[in-house]
Amino acid sequence: MNLTSPADTLVCDTAQIALWRSDPAYNYNRELITPEMNVFEWISRQFGELLRKIFGSRFAEEYSGLILVCIAILLLLLIVWFVYRKRPELFMTSHKNALPYTVEEDTIYGVDFPGGIAEALSRQDYREAVRLLYLQTLKQLSDAERIDWQLYKTPTQYINEVRLPAFRQLTNHFLRVRYGNFEATEELFRAMQTLQEEIEKGGVS
Repeated sequence: MNLTSPADTLVCDTAQIALWRSDPAYNYNRELITPEMNVFEWISRQFGELLRKIFGSRFAEEYSGLILVCIAILLLLLIVWFVYRKRPELFMTSHKNALPYTVEEDTIYGVDFPGGIAEALSRQDYREAVRLLYLQTLKQLSDAERIDWQLYKTPTQYINEVRLPAFRQLTNHFLRVRYGNFEATEELFRAMQTLQEEIEKGGVS
């Protein structure tokens, strides 16, 4: 009695298999494989998808990278501007001279501020007028016990003591002129006078 094995009736349809492999719907491995993507690539891809939905695929492919770079530059400039507004002394050209603040001529005692300011204005020496006006403001704040004036203290330390927007602006103007080589003009001096009056009314007492 001869025993024969049944014929193999299974036929591999290679064409159909290739079709399935090319169909993303059958790509089950995508859920098992973790893509190697950093944060920037993820943001870039999400941003590209957003542009593609709004403007179409062609626009997204051509300009998504450029727009991302522009946004990054704008964010960087915004951060620099914010830091400059809060800490202008960090951008001064003579930063080493600003620390510590121990210039003997900048004492607030024994100085005729009204006379000195008037004399500086008569010479159109607005740089000196700005310096004297700032020191006069420190003298007023010290007399009102609003600050603890010391020769070694920095302008930033006084800002932390007073915590007034007007005084911060006044100090920033002074720092820019003294250490940042900004031009002192009559308009700047008058603006600082207005800030001084605001400090006297709302911040000294």
